[in-house]
Parts: sequence; structure tokens; C-alpha cells
Amino acid sequence: MLVFCRALFSALKVMILFIACTFLFYYGMMWVHEEYQNYHRYDKPKGAAVKVSNQSDSGNPDWLDRLLLFYMSGE
Repeated sequence: MLVFCRALFSALKVMILFIACTFLFYYGMMWVHEEYQNYHRYDKPKGAAVKVSNQSDSGNPDWLDRLLLFYMSGE
């Protein structure tokens, strides 16, 4: 009977530890979600940002060059 009680107590400790870690993980994930919920990645940069791309406004882009660039870049 004593061995059974010790095993039950040991299993209960493991279960409580597992439940506590699960709650900690869940609420940690909820905190991270709330922290980054209002984070806007695609806002225009502020300050002295430098534009790194230049779009051409020509009416007839060279589609073959663009296709070759697409294939060479591996995308």
C-alpha cells in the first residue's frame, strides 16, 4: 500500500508540473501575440530612409529580360 501511495504521489507531481508548464507556455504565447498584434511591418519608414529600388514607368517592359532574371535568381 505504501509503494502504491508513493507511486501515486510521484505521478501526481509529474502531472502538476506538466499542467503548470502547459499554462506557462500558453499564456506566454498569448502575451507574445498581444505584444506584436499592433506591429505594422509594412508602414513607410520614418527618418532618413533611402529608397533602394527604382520602378520604370515605361509602357512596354522587356518581358524576356524579366523572365530570365526570374529564372536566374531561382525563385
